[in-house]
Amino acid sequence: MTSTPGTAPGTPPGGQSRLRRRAGTAAVAALLLAGVPAGAAVSADAGTPKTATGPQGQKLTVSATTGLDPAGQRIRVQGEGYGLTTGIYVALCKDNGDNRVPSPCLGGADMSGGSKTSQWIVPPGDPYEGDLASAFGPGGTFDVEIEITEKGDGLDCAEVACSVVTRADHRAAGNRTQDVRIPVAFAGQEPGEPGGGEGVDVPAGTVSYKSAAEFTTAGKPLDLLLHPDSKKLYAGADNLPDTADVDERGLHVLNPEDGTSESWISQAPGSTGALRASAAARIAGPLPGDGVVYNYPLRGVGSAKSGDEAASGVWLTGSTITDIAPGTTPDTVLVAQGATLSEIERATGTATRTLVLPGGTQFAADPERGAVWYTDFTAGKLHRVDLASFTVTGSFDLPGGPGGMAGFTETDPATGAVWVGVDRSVLVFDAAGTLVKTLVGKDLARDAAFDTATGRAYVVWQDGGDLSDPANDNNGTLTVYGTEDFAPAAKDLSLPGNHSQAGAASLAVEPGGATVFVTSPAEGKITRLVRQVSPLVTQAPEDLTAEEGEEVALTAEAEGTPEPTVRWQVSTDGAQTWQDVEGATEPALTFTARTAQDGYRYRAEFRNDVGTTRTAAVTLTVTPATGGDSGGDTGGDTGGTGDASNGAGSTGGDGSTGGDGGTQSSGGSTTDGSGSTGTTTGDSGSTGTATGDPGSTGTTGTTGTTGTTGTTGGSTAAAGGSTGTAGSSGSTVGGGVAGGTGTAATSGGGSLAATGATVMSVTLAAAALVGTGVLVHRRARRRTEGAL
Repeated sequence: MTSTPGTAPGTPPGGQSRLRRRAGTAAVAALLLAGVPAGAAVSADAGTPKTATGPQGQKLTVSATTGLDPAGQRIRVQGEGYGLTTGIYVALCKDNGDNRVPSPCLGGADMSGGSKTSQWIVPPGDPYEGDLASAFGPGGTFDVEIEITEKGDGLDCAEVACSVVTRADHRAAGNRTQDVRIPVAFAGQEPGEPGGGEGVDVPAGTVSYKSAAEFTTAGKPLDLLLHPDSKKLYAGADNLPDTADVDERGLHVLNPEDGTSESWISQAPGSTGALRASAAARIAGPLPGDGVVYNYPLRGVGSAKSGDEAASGVWLTGSTITDIAPGTTPDTVLVAQGATLSEIERATGTATRTLVLPGGTQFAADPERGAVWYTDFTAGKLHRVDLASFTVTGSFDLPGGPGGMAGFTETDPATGAVWVGVDRSVLVFDAAGTLVKTLVGKDLARDAAFDTATGRAYVVWQDGGDLSDPANDNNGTLTVYGTEDFAPAAKDLSLPGNHSQAGAASLAVEPGGATVFVTSPAEGKITRLVRQVSPLVTQAPEDLTAEEGEEVALTAEAEGTPEPTVRWQVSTDGAQTWQDVEGATEPALTFTARTAQDGYRYRAEFRNDVGTTRTAAVTLTVTPATGGDSGGDTGGDTGGTGDASNGAGSTGGDGSTGGDGGTQSSGGSTTDGSGSTGTTTGDSGSTGTATGDPGSTGTTGTTGTTGTTGTTGGSTAAAGGSTGTAGSSGSTVGGGVAGGTGTAATSGGGSLAATGATVMSVTLAAAALVGTGVLVHRRARRRTEGAL
């Protein structure tokens, strides 16, 4: 959005000045700087001191805000305009956003007077003034130093957004009028980077899942696999009693987007080799291109792909198959029949090797590390089997002892960690068998799946389904964790009606984690969940200083799913209240700065279905226009000398403005009996040419009646020629020294007064340079009607 000059109190900051430099400016600038005293500061590091404005006009300045040393750095903090009725703390704190107390803070609230990490400032005469606290100076000022580190006292600026702040002391803890915040960043960060903006209803970048569709085309779903090549969703299913007219047992192939059935393989060879209707209890793994290997009750090992009329398979000897996984070759599978682990040839059903363990019924294979983890829930043991030797190489206790309710055993392909679901907990063992984490849920842990692309683990928890137990509510839960730190990586999602009375739930995760599929056997459905992310700010606006009339811009960007929308907001009262900037719904907002907007604060607010996130408020400072980049141009050609016989001198030329922002000086007109009027811009001699450089436009002066010679014109015009006998009180264009009793007008844009050098000394220096031919600076006369 672009606002016209004079629009609402909301027109953001952020642009670069488009100042046009002119030839000759450098020479004059060099001359002027020569008069600056040694040691005076000419410029400052733009990334260092930073100033913010508070809700009551307070000014807070911090000496360094970026690239801070994480191990510790001393910074200077200055303030002005603070009220003299409320004490404040100065400290590094977690930035919780507007109108929220900054907390926790490094060093806490210093009420002892001995802290180096925070300071306590109180009104003069306060009972705590002295050893415990310092008093405000005149005008509510203070100047202190604090020592800050990236971490300490419960604050970790590597994880959260931090700011150097002032806030009301403990005697007025709820008073937010003293809150002034300046974001800071330690080495390797950007200010406000960890937070990604201020989350209004949920933290910025919060990940969650929501139901996008429910598939009821696969009977009573027992197991899932999203094929890595064909991208088809395979569902092993049993018959759903509620649909008595159809026997839905078998292997269902679904379109993962809408759940439509692409194929249904219901027949598989039984103990005699004859085809029969068979459920698909467990899916072992994918076949190349398309299709899966699976177990059908009681001892069948089959394979099928989309479009097959029936599965091919073999019937094993021995007891019921309790688990199945891919073997060490493409033609074999690993099969558990109670405590017996075998590797079976798929084509013949022949066992190539067999191991009898102390106990157990389920396992997880880790082919990357050559291991199988076999779980004996009854005995409370976890056994490690070496795939090469097919022997037990380690046994580990399951916390909680024997008899826990069996849930699942899965391995993380990326880390080799073993996740074991038992009762209402998930036990995480590392690849060496050491217990590293216990995750506790409110429901029964039933299945887990991993996304190696994002390092996330997904766990589905089922309600017990017995509503006579106060711990049950008939609803399951989906949780997501980081596989390195085991911290929650998404909001918990309730799964209404998902209980374990009709079988265990299972999971399938699309690579990247954008889509998750969860079964609910009791309801006969598969729920398709999609990931959504609340807005996370990736580019935030910064404080801006601009001149009156300068075009400036703010830019803010955020990412999220669904894609967030943006609107800009402005506060005219120090962030106490906010209003939308009309029509400002684009990432970039440009406008023309006006002095009335000085101190206004701006922020961008991003929204999507998950939540709302705001950028930190930034402050616009508007300064008066300086009259151009190099001062006014000279005021036209000089008038002729006065004519003693008739007393009428010729008119002066039209005065033109200097650089952008200069003002116009109108030309003079003849007056009987006196010298001509007009801007006094004469050089030495009767027809001297004006060559004044920077400064503001002078006012119109009048020449003397005799007008023998012109007075000096321009701030650095040559001084010479004889003085006029009646040179009257006109002031010079460009802020130079007028002849006679004229006064010197100073310029906002590079005037001599601003250099700290005396006007006369610089004028004389300029005269010397002109006299030797060094300073030659003549500008073409131009009109400025209609210019800005």
